[in-house]
Amino acid sequence: MAENKTRPTSASVDEFIAAIDNKRRRADAQTALTLYKDVTGLKPVMWGPSIIGFGTHHYAYDSGREGTVPAAGFSPRKSNMTFYVGDKFRGAESLFKKLGKHKKSTACLYINKLDDVDLDVLREIVTREYKATIQS
Repeated sequence: MAENKTRPTSASVDEFIAAIDNKRRRADAQTALTLYKDVTGLKPVMWGPSIIGFGTHHYAYDSGREGTVPAAGFSPRKSNMTFYVGDKFRGAESLFKKLGKHKKSTACLYINKLDDVDLDVLREIVTREYKATIQS
C-alpha cells in the first residue's frame, strides 16, 4: 500500500509565512494561523512544503488504505487560501451559505482573500470540522 507523500517536517511555519511574496496572502496566512491556533490550542507544523497543520488524524478506509493527516490545516497557495475542511459537520450547509465569497470541493474550501468572507463564520466552520475530525 502506498504511503502518504505529505508528512510533517521540521521546517519553520513562521519562516514559511514570512517568505510568501504576496503581501495580502502573507497577512491572510498570519490571520489563519492565529485562528487555527485559537481553535485547536495546538502548535502548527509544516506538512510537506506548503501545508500548515495542527495535530494529527489517523484514517482507515474499508479498502485498506490508511494514513495520517493533519487534524486541521490550511495552505496559503498562490491562487487562493486553501482550508482543509469538509462539509459533514452539523450545520455545514447554513454556515457555508453565510461565509461569503468562496469555492468548495469535497474536502477543501478555497478563498481568494479573507476580506471576502465573514471571519466569525470561518472560525465556526474550522471549529466544527476540527471537533468532528478529532471525535471520529
